[in-house]
Amino acid sequence: MTHDYTSHIRWTGNRGAGTATYRGYDRTWDIAVPGKPVVHCSNDPLLGGDRRKMNPEDLLLSALSACHMLWYLHYAAEAGVIVTGYEDDPVGQGEVGPGGAGRFIAATLRPRIRVAAGTDLARAEALHHRIPEVCFIARSVNFPVHHAPEFLVEP
Repeated sequence: MTHDYTSHIRWTGNRGAGTATYRGYDRTWDIAVPGKPVVHCSNDPLLGGDRRKMNPEDLLLSALSACHMLWYLHYAAEAGVIVTGYEDDPVGQGEVGPGGAGRFIAATLRPRIRVAAGTDLARAEALHHRIPEVCFIARSVNFPVHHAPEFLVEP
């Protein structure tokens, strides 16, 4: 079974002369999906982008983390692991090759998961290992995704 995802990308960086010169335009755009808030984006700050806006690398890493979280919560509910809070500070490692072409070479998800008192932490930890088999985003990337969870037990 297949299904489609749609989005609308609109370049917002025309300063008046379009791409007449390489430095004469901004690398900014909006992501608009019907019925959802618009996301204002820019390229990587290392390439002169606006640090206040999301860039493609931010979006990919965030999507990877969110997909993992949603599957983790699903598996936790099935396994009787009561999660009361979940935050992640993922880190993606990138490299730039000759000629400026870049890519992700790895990512590490570092979720801090708050669980109910009495939780079997080994069971809670084991749930992470099932997710790469089903997470849409993790299954779509060509770099390794590591997991370094931290569990906080409710008093």
